[in-house]
Amino acid sequence: MTGDETVEHPGAEAAEQAAAMLTAVGMPRMPARVMMALAGSPDEGYTAAELADRLGVSAAAVSGAVRYLVSIRLIHRLSRPGDRRDRYDLAEDSWSGMIAANAPLYGTLAASLDRIADENPTAPASAARAHEIADFLRYLAERMPQLAAEWRAGRDAPGVDSTRAAADGSAAADGEVAADGDAAAGG
Repeated sequence: MTGDETVEHPGAEAAEQAAAMLTAVGMPRMPARVMMALAGSPDEGYTAAELADRLGVSAAAVSGAVRYLVSIRLIHRLSRPGDRRDRYDLAEDSWSGMIAANAPLYGTLAASLDRIADENPTAPASAARAHEIADFLRYLAERMPQLAAEWRAGRDAPGVDSTRAAADGSAAADGEVAADGDAAAGG
């Protein structure tokens, strides 16, 4: 990658690495690439054609990825007066919102795993593993919405730099203040 590409597309190499990580854990490849490209988009977002150009792929590939990402609410369409082309950007609060919204799925999966285990009495080791997974999923169903709410509360707390909190939720999630003490001093 040349320096010119880095200037034209901020974070392009890191975006590709992050997309590869998401793909490794099961996210479809093109939606992962589009989402990570949008993490480095200009404030007005990207059009589908700009995304295709940035990623070196066809408009059809971007169209399918955008449709998928919009359907799971990780990105959204932006409209600009006088511009007929749709633009796309990451949705606000998309990750924490998605995690909290999907928490009921964990409970449903837990109930299914319990049923599987209960209907398999002749294999106690297998049934025990299924119950353990179910217990973990119930824990996730309970804790994930709480964690997302705690993160939002910390991010939105007075004295927290919302730009930093949005970019790096670690301080907000842990309830820490900036090392320079600005938050403690009221700004």
